[in-house]
Amino acid sequence: MVETVLRQFKMSKFNDELHTMTLSEDGSYTAYSKEYDEHYHSTQDGALHESLVKHVIPAFKTQKDKDEITILDICFGLGFNTLATLFYAKQNLPHAKINIYSPELDASLVKSLSEFTYPKEFDEFKEIISDLVENGVYDNGLWHVEIFLGDAREYIKQFEEESFNIVYQDAFSPSVNPILWTKEYFNDIKNIIKEDGVLTTYSIALATRLSLYENDFNLYINSGEDFRDATVASLSEMSEFKKVDMQHKISCNPHAKALRD
Repeated sequence: MVETVLRQFKMSKFNDELHTMTLSEDGSYTAYSKEYDEHYHSTQDGALHESLVKHVIPAFKTQKDKDEITILDICFGLGFNTLATLFYAKQNLPHAKINIYSPELDASLVKSLSEFTYPKEFDEFKEIISDLVENGVYDNGLWHVEIFLGDAREYIKQFEEESFNIVYQDAFSPSVNPILWTKEYFNDIKNIIKEDGVLTTYSIALATRLSLYENDFNLYINSGEDFRDATVASLSEMSEFKKVDMQHKISCNPHAKALRD
């Protein structure tokens, strides 16, 4: 009873005129954005579960042999992809150096995260959350995490070519936030992802895949019994996933187009 009351109190402290906390299918909380009229995660797949199976696990499947992994997390949001990465890395790559860079346009959201109810799996990361909320940076020598408050499109242009092993493409959907799904945007991503790097996204929309395909990305299906299909992309050929036959999809949908700026 006491635990329930405390949880409800924390929920009321997080909720504001732009965000409300929502329980998702796996028991973890996500949030609903009134500005974008979307949840930050699929309530059906579950917030924590979605971060792990649609982003972290498929990405690390292709990068597991590296001693240092640098990640671009588009966008930080509630921080699930970043924290799920550290949770996974601690268990599976305890000696790998992990660098995570993440833009987030909503500064008020980041400031409110100390009041968000995270899953118990993230209990050990309270210090990380606190440092990111207060300073935008966390570094313990092995893990380095930075949040940039501002425009993601401008932020990614500051990085050198082939800076990232992994890109988590997890912005609000193309229908409400198209600027982070265009052909020109993915051209900027192409410039900063390594040749053998991997991009993960929940989107399976043909327009999204065309934006990637027209920038020479190979497209693959990330599928499983306990979540809906997602997309994995790389400039290199990969054997870990089933490839999407884009020529067939284009021939079946001749009027489909990539999103453009």
